[in-house]
Amino acid sequence: MKTVFTFLLASIVSITLMAHPGGHFEQDGKLILNTWTLKSGEEIKGNFSHVKGDRLFLEGMDGHLVSRSFDELSAQDLKLAQFKQARMAALNGGNEVSVKRAYSPANLSFYVMAFLLLVLLFIKSRRKDRQFVPKAINLNQSTQAAVGIMFAIASFYACKKAIVTSAGTTPTNIIPKTRTTFLDSSFADYKPGLETRSDASYYYVATSGIPAHNMMVGITSWQQQVPIPQSYTGSNSWSIPLQPSYAVSPLSTKTNFMKGAVAVAVNGVPIFNALNNRGEDAYLIGELDNWGGHCGRADDYHYHAAPMHLSGKAGLKPIAFALDGFAVYGSKEPEGTTMEPLDICHGHTGKNGVYHYHGTSDYPYVIGAMKGTVSTDPLTPAPENQILPQAFAKAARPALTPLRDATITDFKSTASNAYSLTYRIGSKYGYVNYSWDALNKFSFTLIDTAGKSVTTVYQR
Repeated sequence: MKTVFTFLLASIVSITLMAHPGGHFEQDGKLILNTWTLKSGEEIKGNFSHVKGDRLFLEGMDGHLVSRSFDELSAQDLKLAQFKQARMAALNGGNEVSVKRAYSPANLSFYVMAFLLLVLLFIKSRRKDRQFVPKAINLNQSTQAAVGIMFAIASFYACKKAIVTSAGTTPTNIIPKTRTTFLDSSFADYKPGLETRSDASYYYVATSGIPAHNMMVGITSWQQQVPIPQSYTGSNSWSIPLQPSYAVSPLSTKTNFMKGAVAVAVNGVPIFNALNNRGEDAYLIGELDNWGGHCGRADDYHYHAAPMHLSGKAGLKPIAFALDGFAVYGSKEPEGTTMEPLDICHGHTGKNGVYHYHGTSDYPYVIGAMKGTVSTDPLTPAPENQILPQAFAKAARPALTPLRDATITDFKSTASNAYSLTYRIGSKYGYVNYSWDALNKFSFTLIDTAGKSVTTVYQR
């Protein structure tokens, strides 16, 4: 009998230990802890726990919670906190999220085993009454066998995992989680010009946004912006979901996402909607260079058309990844065959059963609608909404205005951290010469077609 009691106690303790979810800070054997930045510049390490009122609660490695008000967070991390808050609310059916102990099969197993222990204690107290326990029954052996079966069943349910949708039902079309090795192979050709890392949810791409190819040449409708490096690093890296899911109603790029990127190319350059923030086809009106890109109001270089020139190096690998997690291929299927017909999202399901997009030379060039589920910034309604999480550009100078009839004819590097842009109006030429140092001090010299020169220095 003593052996039975010992076995039962060990079983209860084992189930309790197995029922603990664990793994909050570990992925592929590495410890993961997010870094949050305050307006003051102070950094706090901790993973998102929950939001209560206007306060963000973070869980540290030791399990303790720390909180900060939304007013203390940097603009980037405030958007990230709001995104995670919205995502958690969606997963909980739109209800207020509260922290409470969840009921699970492991809890049931614990109570069953505890009940058996109490029964055995009762039986032991009646052992002197031989009429209570039939002599034909070997109490020690039969009880151990029953407990063993119960333990096996309880262990099975304690370790079993169920995948549920936000509505609480089992999905019928589960997409395999994207392998990080697949993403690594796609971005590998452009390292060390960019860096990548991952956690349980996202694959992150850290980059300056400056490609290895030339830029700006061929633009005939110029906003007077020029490319400068951006700090798409750390918590401001580009984020690609590792577990994409199909949207119930794909959001069209004709009426959404006029702000921010919808994808990131494998060379680290973001890809924006084919339409500019005025709803115009940026390619057709001459705003794009020979590589399908131009600069935004923060002097941030990005594509609006498909970077088909990357196919030469990518081969049959993706040329980009959309911010819903699906890959973007060039004019060939991943197997090397001719591209199959495209749907309204500008893609289709591949032979592996997973959806992917294709780049083309005609509208919408990359994405017609987001096939996957995305979260949008609640502060920017459609059509100028944007996908979150989103990396953000930072300007060094005030945005300028379009220069009528200007055509960019040349763009070249003149030294380390220095460029020169040449434009033409009629038969006359103008120039923009600029450079920056390690402390983000930028110097711009503008020489117009009349030869007038103005130099301005900015600290970013």
